[in-house]
Amino acid sequence: MGIVAKRSSMTFYSDSFSHYSHRVRIVLAEKGVSVEIVASEESRPPRELADHNPYNSLPTLVDRDLDLYESKVMMEYLDERFPHPPLLPVYPVARAESRLYIYRIERDWCSLVDAILRTRSEKVVEKATRELRESLLSVAPIFTEKPFFMSEEFTLVDCCIAPLLWRLPSLGIEYRPTRQSRPLLNYMERLFNRESFQQSLSEQEREMHF
Repeated sequence: MGIVAKRSSMTFYSDSFSHYSHRVRIVLAEKGVSVEIVASEESRPPRELADHNPYNSLPTLVDRDLDLYESKVMMEYLDERFPHPPLLPVYPVARAESRLYIYRIERDWCSLVDAILRTRSEKVVEKATRELRESLLSVAPIFTEKPFFMSEEFTLVDCCIAPLLWRLPSLGIEYRPTRQSRPLLNYMERLFNRESFQQSLSEQEREMHF
C-alpha cells in the first residue's frame, strides 16, 4: 500500500478488510500524510491497541498524545489538520449538508453492507443485497450532473462511498452497462482511478475486487 511508508508520529491501526478503515486510508492518501499503518483484523487486534482505545476496536488513529477511534472523527480531524486539499466545503451550510450525506450513507448503505458481512442468515443477506443494489442504482442519475457525489470536487462523502462500491463484486453485486447504470459505473471508474484511492488499497482489498 502506497501510504505505508516512513516512521511517523502518526499511527493508524487499520482493519485490512473494513470499509470504515478504508475510508480513513483514502483521506490519509489524499492528504499525502506520512503515517505508520498497522494492519490487523477486528478479531485479532494488536496488543497495544487497548492502550489507545477503550473499546479495543478498529480503526484507531494515534497522533502523538491524541487517540481517535471513530472513523468520521478521524476523517474530519485529518481534513482540519492537513487542510490541502480540502475535503469538506468551506461554508457552514455546505459542510452541514456533507455531514448529513455521510449520515445517510451510513444509515442507508453501510448498514446494509454490514448486515451482509455479519449475518449468517441467507434471507437477511438476500434482502440486504437486493436493497443495496436497488438503492445505489436509484441515485445513479445524480452523477450525470456533477462528477462526484453532489459536488464538483472530491470530498469526504466520496471517501465514504468509494470503499462500499469497491466491495460490490465481493458482495455479489455487479451492474451491466445500461442507460440507467452508466452514470454510476462512470462515477465508480472516476473514484477507482484516482491516485489516492489506488494508494489506499490493502492487499486484501485488491484481491476482493477481482
